[in-house]
Amino acid sequence: MTSHRPILSVFAAGLALLLVAGVAAAQNVQRGAELSKPCAACHGADGNSAAPNFPRIGGQHEDYLLHSLRAYRNGGRKNAIMASQIANLSEQDLRDLAAFYARQKGPLGVVRH
Repeated sequence: MTSHRPILSVFAAGLALLLVAGVAAAQNVQRGAELSKPCAACHGADGNSAAPNFPRIGGQHEDYLLHSLRAYRNGGRKNAIMASQIANLSEQDLRDLAAFYARQKGPLGVVRH
């Protein structure tokens, strides 16, 4: 009879590594709040700008916000103000910002009939 212990050990080690990597890449909402201070001039403190010419990003989906921030950084989206604001931010900074704004109350909602 063949023992499955070596296979299970490798599987368990791999799973543990994935869990540790996930924690290392976790978003820090408090750090996102700190990073968002310059953004408040246009987007409002909670991402809900009172000015109609600036997008309301509070409560937006986190993955969408992260995708948008990356696009501004890599030139996929063109906006000189946004590009200059995030030019020096790290990938983790973008994740933290997206996490912060996603957790704010926003105009998005689900309509149930």
